[in-house]
Amino acid sequence: MVEPKAWQVTAGSAALGLALAAVAVVAAGPWDSGQRKAEREWAVAQNRSGGAHHGPSAPRTPAPAPSAAGVLSALTAPGTPRTGVAPGGTSPAELARRLGPLLDAEALGPSRTASVVDTATGEVLYGKGAATPMTPASTVKIATMVAALSALGPGHRIPTTVMATPDQRTLTLVGGGDATLDRKRLADLAGDTARALRDTGITKVELRYDTSLYSGPREHPIGPNDNIAPVVSLMAGQGRLDTSTTGPAARSGNPAGDAARTFAHLLRERGVRTARPPATGKPAKGAEPLARTYSAPLSDLVERALTESDNDIAESLARQTAVAAGEPASFAGAGRAVTAQLAKLRVPLKGARFADGSGLDRKDRASAALLTALLTRAADPDRPELRPVLTGLPVAGFTGTLRSRYGDAAPAAGLIRAKTGTLTGVDTLAGTVVDGEGRLLAFAFLAGATKAPDTARTALDRLSAALVPPAAPAPPATPRPATGSAAP
Repeated sequence: MVEPKAWQVTAGSAALGLALAAVAVVAAGPWDSGQRKAEREWAVAQNRSGGAHHGPSAPRTPAPAPSAAGVLSALTAPGTPRTGVAPGGTSPAELARRLGPLLDAEALGPSRTASVVDTATGEVLYGKGAATPMTPASTVKIATMVAALSALGPGHRIPTTVMATPDQRTLTLVGGGDATLDRKRLADLAGDTARALRDTGITKVELRYDTSLYSGPREHPIGPNDNIAPVVSLMAGQGRLDTSTTGPAARSGNPAGDAARTFAHLLRERGVRTARPPATGKPAKGAEPLARTYSAPLSDLVERALTESDNDIAESLARQTAVAAGEPASFAGAGRAVTAQLAKLRVPLKGARFADGSGLDRKDRASAALLTALLTRAADPDRPELRPVLTGLPVAGFTGTLRSRYGDAAPAAGLIRAKTGTLTGVDTLAGTVVDGEGRLLAFAFLAGATKAPDTARTALDRLSAALVPPAAPAPPATPRPATGSAAP
């Protein structure tokens, strides 16, 4: 008998009984109001002490949403088939028959592993080389997000602070690691700073900027790349040199300096001049906070990082985990912190390695079994703080990195949520789907030495689509009774 944990269908499926209704899928996207917001607020309320903000005056966490109790209850009784789909079809024997030939597709190269698990019971329904560590590419973000949420809680916010000397004539812009800081919030911070200075009649200051929170190499091991900015604790607009907000873009070689210079310009617009161009430096002894801005809650950052596969956010959250663990906020320190945090969740870490938080490093290692275990933990009703890992997964055919996929696997569109992973010769996919009995299944498929990304992705899409339950046959049409008078 399936335990009450089968309610997890509420978090993992974009369909929620609405099958392919595009409106419902879009409504279930990240950063919405409604079910996912209520779950997030409920989780925050259950986790009030989770995660330091590394600075005073952190915002208070919200109270539970009034609808939270209804949101977190099962939509269907355990074992009850979903309306509109045929039950069954996901027994181990049936999955082996269906998935085996698809996993052997030539497009997936010589190295491929798989894991399919019932998240409610932990039962392994299908596996092939599931314990073998592979290069996970961006699916490693699942591990990064689980670790960050476990260490900090979904309500954690990342600060960017203006520190001022007692005479308020020397300011230091202190980066807290917020990879989502943009010009608008930087302008708001400049406005708050200028107002505070105006009260004391100061119109000219010396400006510094502090990036000392992070240590170690600034450049990702792959070197300068359009997919990621230098990993520093202060940046605005992710160091992008254009107006884009997602995807590859040319990046600044000095995003912290650029952010400080932008801040100085914004101060000047508000009547506060700087004595000279901003230079690096820590706050002077005795300096106190003058103004501060916070990121969105960690739950929102996790969803954005997963939906759009945002490498800058992923690296920042790995380092936030390191700070919380007392490790150096470096690639190495973040790797140790993520590993230690996941070990507390008792997931299979044999052979795992977290060389970075984004999956761009080919030295990363994760098994298919680890990825499905992490998704299973995220679906556990006793761990609501991890739910953004499920709600942030892109929806097949509709959102994020799955927006343009599943074109030839139409029945899966809207019914699969999954994190993609792509490097040259590496293609991976890990996510969730609801079977015909209302069970939330977690799956992970990892392929190495693939020859062509397009054909490999199509093969992965077909594998995951094979988990989608078949549509129930339509009932026979009932003849309508005749109306009106009979012809003479």
